Amino acid sequence: MSHPLIESHLPQLMNFVSKLAQEYESGKITSWDTMRRKVFAFFTPEVMKRVEGVAPGWEKMASYSEGLTLLHVNSALAALLLCPEFEEATPRQQSLMKWVVLFHDVGKKARPGGRDLTHSFRSAAMSGENLPRLGFPTTPEYSKGIQDWVSLTNSAVIKDKKTGVEIQDNNKLPEIMKGIEALFGHHTPTALVVKTILFHNSITVVEEWPQAAPLTKAEMRQYLDDELFSLLKIMTLVDNDSWSLFNLPKKERHRHETLETFRRIKRIK
Repeated sequence: MSHPLIESHLPQLMNFVSKLAQEYESGKITSWDTMRRKVFAFFTPEVMKRVEGVAPGWEKMASYSEGLTLLHVNSALAALLLCPEFEEATPRQQSLMKWVVLFHDVGKKARPGGRDLTHSFRSAAMSGENLPRLGFPTTPEYSKGIQDWVSLTNSAVIKDKKTGVEIQDNNKLPEIMKGIEALFGHHTPTALVVKTILFHNSITVVEEWPQAAPLTKAEMRQYLDDELFSLLKIMTLVDNDSWSLFNLPKKERHRHETLETFRRIKRIK
């Protein structure tokens, strides 16, 4: 598999989200109030410190919007274990997806009056900086090039001409993607995790949640190879599911829209 298992680093967390998934599926967790109580009770200072040691930035993320992002990421990990596409994935893809979900919002910040529309690039930068110390593979270029790449990825921000809100700058994607290949290798576990996190807010999959800086068709053809396409589809399905666990009609509608979007993307690839 050539990369570490998340269970070897965070067994307590993965046991917890597995139990959450089982209790949700069996009908023992039926509301956000119950889910919130369980998540907040689990994250004692000791547990928070342990997860922070694996995914630096976790504690700051956990404080975002009075714990909303902490609740979301744990709900997404539980939703991942219940996702049909995850169950059908290869063991390698399943293992990578757990890391993707763990890190996908770790760079999220509080934005007064709105969403953080640049967090996926920051989260990708943070994962690229931290996954290698956990045992993920890199190239010989990593040690001398990682800080420049992190700075580049974090600086890929522009202001939307209509709203004045900061959004991700896709004009820097060629250089960012070139850096991923140089530092982590081609199609390696590290590169796939980082790319999936980088792009998880780059495709509008649900009409009511339009992305601020979506990839163009040309960019999709250029960047989304088959395995990244599969991982990104699972990530967007799980990301949507985690917000609508207790609204099944909405959950099913969003699932249908997401799968249809990826069918369209596959046709243009």
